[in-house]
Amino acid sequence: MHKKQACYPAARMPFENRVATATVRAMSLERSLLATQGYIELEMPAEALAELDSLGAKDQGREEVLQLRLFVLMRSRLWSPALDVCEQLRKHFPEGSTGYIHGAFCLHELGRTSEARDVLVGGPPALAREATYHYNLACYHAVLGNIEAAESSLRTSFEMDGKFSEIAKYDPDLKSVSGLL
Repeated sequence: MHKKQACYPAARMPFENRVATATVRAMSLERSLLATQGYIELEMPAEALAELDSLGAKDQGREEVLQLRLFVLMRSRLWSPALDVCEQLRKHFPEGSTGYIHGAFCLHELGRTSEARDVLVGGPPALAREATYHYNLACYHAVLGNIEAAESSLRTSFEMDGKFSEIAKYDPDLKSVSGLL
């Protein structure tokens, strides 16, 4: 007689539970990210941060969570906590531009412009393909008195994205390179 293999539903449960748990967790994360965006749009930064804080430890280090937290902190002009988030982004996502561009900006806002320039220049090579990189570098060079370097970086940003030529007209960091504006 052919022996029938027993089917043990309990043997499948752990896998099914993991799938269900992962699905619920993903839905919860998505809901929290959407809620955070809603709070941002309603200009409720404390609530946006509280929503992000409510996420589990596993999700706190996700790139999209860190980027949203950074956005809220920068919009609230909380430069030191924003800088901490940028450091996490650079550590865990070193090829991304966010931790470098925004980290440098935070340093600049904290009056640490020389460090800002160093962070920006020390980023991944892909940063050089972004107009914002060149524009911010121009600002830092201008503030530090490196006018030729500022003008060169500013020209590059204008060539890459014409909107920066309009923005530059009103940027107090670029007063010393007014000949290009």
